[in-house]
Amino acid sequence: MEQRIIGADVTARLSQLDTCTLSDALDALGLTGVAVGPVPLWEGARLAGPAVTVKLAPGAPDDGLRRTHLGARAIDRARPGSVIVVDNGGRTEMGGWGGLLSLAASRNGVAGVVLDGACRDVDEARALGFPVFARCAVARTARRRVYEESTGEPVHIAGIPVGEGDLVVADGSGVVVLPQSRVLDVLAEAELLAAREQEMSARLKAGAPVGAVLGHGYESMIGNSPADEASSVVRGTR
Repeated sequence: MEQRIIGADVTARLSQLDTCTLSDALDALGLTGVAVGPVPLWEGARLAGPAVTVKLAPGAPDDGLRRTHLGARAIDRARPGSVIVVDNGGRTEMGGWGGLLSLAASRNGVAGVVLDGACRDVDEARALGFPVFARCAVARTARRRVYEESTGEPVHIAGIPVGEGDLVVADGSGVVVLPQSRVLDVLAEAELLAAREQEMSARLKAGAPVGAVLGHGYESMIGNSPADEASSVVRGTR
């Protein structure tokens, strides 16, 4: 599948937003996209960019194609700023990414990797400043345990579908995936939410009572809950 080109301006705008705000924007739009499981494997790691996908499968390679080192094709085809997304089915008994891959990806301008599974050589990734998000760290190799089933095909990360070119943002709070078709909608909503939170933060710093700031206005920032919807109907306000 050919990777679509996402404008640098979109990625730059996403880089100014955290995953919590993007998650709220997804909620406001009735979308899913928060991948619960992968976390940063070194403090301060952060990434944002279009996905290049890899799917791993259990077992040993049985033909020439499968003898390609896992992740190598993704690194070769990734444009600078891309995020490599590795679906290892949540397996944590072996590393689905390692130090030599981090070195090669960093050299090629890849923004980072998100892995549904475990990663090894974390110290090497940290030394490179290469962001790695995974379920955990592990020392055991992937050799003869998993192989690369596909590159550039749809995958899942913690149950969230990821297509090649979908936008991936990750920081200290976790990982969010934004479908290409809704990126601009989510981005616009998230920027509005971020502006409102900045205003609330300014009020708190100025000494406003927390209850006055984090009252109904905060609770209604991303729309009414189902209970609120039902209550408003009963009151005849909708």
